[in-house]
Amino acid sequence: MAKYKVLVTARSFGTADSKALELLEANGCEVKKLVAADGPIPEQLKKELPSADAVIAGLEDYDRELIESAKNLKVISRYGVGYDKVDIAAAHDNHIAVTITPGANGDSVADMAMALMLDCARNVTVMDNGIKGRNQVRPQGLEMWEKTLGVVGAGRIGKGVAKRCTGFNMKILCYDQYQDEAFKKECHAEYVDLDTLIRESDFITIHSPLTPETKNMFSTEQFRAMKKEAILVNTARGGIVDEEALYEALKSGEIRAAGLDATVDEPPYDSLLCTLSNCILTPHAGAATKEASSKMSLMAAQNAVDILTGGTCKFEV
Repeated sequence: MAKYKVLVTARSFGTADSKALELLEANGCEVKKLVAADGPIPEQLKKELPSADAVIAGLEDYDRELIESAKNLKVISRYGVGYDKVDIAAAHDNHIAVTITPGANGDSVADMAMALMLDCARNVTVMDNGIKGRNQVRPQGLEMWEKTLGVVGAGRIGKGVAKRCTGFNMKILCYDQYQDEAFKKECHAEYVDLDTLIRESDFITIHSPLTPETKNMFSTEQFRAMKKEAILVNTARGGIVDEEALYEALKSGEIRAAGLDATVDEPPYDSLLCTLSNCILTPHAGAATKEASSKMSLMAAQNAVDILTGGTCKFEV
């Protein structure tokens, strides 16, 4: 008989291979995956979480009310690195560990940032839509070659994007409170203040967590300071970019284009950004690769097992 009940809400958990599921089952876990076909995930959680020992969590909210209903819960194992959807104080108050999977999706998200930069620069989506609508268009694009890249948040993913951009012979500017000397040397990167990065970058890629300090980090003032041909990419978290201000900046031509894999509302069906051809929107899919799914699944499962069987995990928030 299973010792632990483990819920899974992360949609791509275990879809690449069976390693994570096998790990959980080998450690006495009965796994129940909640799927949207059975009803809204938040409603299913209200019913199932009170009897669960662990949850491998996607992007749904874990507020204090939900957390306090989970009397048996020992760990919220986030499938990813962001934990802004979890009330950390409530989790700590109820002796529930919150864990993350740093590094597991780094290469996939870095690839996604590159894809969005290239798409915005070369109007790939715009031209594809034109062909499929039997209305061929060939708008003038921009080269990435030897331009300046601004990396906001030079952690694993930000550094990964910078390393990829060295292949385009780009100048690398970074804004981060910590400076990595080895990375600086490898990529000839320069750490600068945010105002300098915004003013001098041709492409800006965001890889910061969403915190009270980073909320609306990019708003009207920042867009006015950016180059007219600048391209902004956000594969981090919605809310770091003021979307109303971005809409105005894109519509007026204050900046050239934006690519967002993270938005305030996901999916952003009702956003005015959907009406703009110079804004590429994707459904928070940066980690949606076979490789990332395998690594994140196994790491999230291991984090849950570590807490359930030993009470500690090195990736606890």
